[in-house]
Amino acid sequence: MSTYFPKEGEIARKWFVVDATGQSLGRLASRVARILMGKENPQYTPFIDTGDHVVVINAEQVKMTGMKVEQKTYHHYTGYPGGLRSEAVKKRLVRKPELVIELAVSRMLPKNKLGKQMFTKLKVYKGDKHPHAAQKPEVKVFA
Repeated sequence: MSTYFPKEGEIARKWFVVDATGQSLGRLASRVARILMGKENPQYTPFIDTGDHVVVINAEQVKMTGMKVEQKTYHHYTGYPGGLRSEAVKKRLVRKPELVIELAVSRMLPKNKLGKQMFTKLKVYKGDKHPHAAQKPEVKVFA
């Protein structure tokens, strides 16, 4: 008896909408990453992308526990000498809140080509409107 592996055409990808209002950033990101990887599907295979699409709305209303809002910083190196750029979470949540969620989810995905492919199925929006109504996404509630 041989092991079953899903073929590319057999994978039915669903669309889910997740509301980030009042949700903790890390818990939200880990649950979204599980959906993107396909771990929620019964046909999950570690080396095949069996995940679904996720649309996260209300990114600016995500919460952080403890002192993270005041103390956490994101670092980025430009590649030039002295090119270390830092930005506090408080400023980034005002400037571009989508990046906070995208970065948290991307760091929970595999660090290879498959992880990059999974990350393309994530869409994050600042407000409660999104242009993916034609895909008929299901509302996913995390309790």
